[in-house]
Amino acid sequence: MFHSGTQTLIDHWAALPEAARIPAREALEPLRLGRLVPQLFSADRVEAGATFRLAGAWIESLHGQPMRGLSWLDLWAPESRPLVAGAVVQTFREARPVVMVAEADRLRGVLEIVIAPLRRADGTPDRLIGLYQPAVEQARRTEPVGPMTARLSVGVGGAGRASLTLAALDGRRIA
Repeated sequence: MFHSGTQTLIDHWAALPEAARIPAREALEPLRLGRLVPQLFSADRVEAGATFRLAGAWIESLHGQPMRGLSWLDLWAPESRPLVAGAVVQTFREARPVVMVAEADRLRGVLEIVIAPLRRADGTPDRLIGLYQPAVEQARRTEPVGPMTARLSVGVGGAGRASLTLAALDGRRIA
């Protein structure tokens, strides 16, 4: 069972048109998420993870810096980066939200971080919407939390894309 903030983003994303095939970015209205807006972020998918486009004030305070243009993987401890990069791949491959549980040295409790895929206007699936949801109320940050450590990553709901199938051309397997 997820925190109510995490579940709110999951439900909002799932209600978007074409959620089973990755919804369009234009269909998402972040302000409809109300009090969660400071905990939201938007990122571009890149070969090695994701790069921040926008991040709410709470996230920037947590990390102690403006996030635009930063690699999301750089915020994670080196041993956590493969799990986080895999979560980014999974959310696009399976067309569904992925929730991670993260810890950091100067953070009380854990964070639930949910990411979900979005498409550009031309149909290219290359955007993420995400939410940092603390499990316990956090005091106002006076210093950055430091590198985060990923403890768990799980896909939420059924995979939205059809399973891969074997294709053959002139009797030769090609995919």
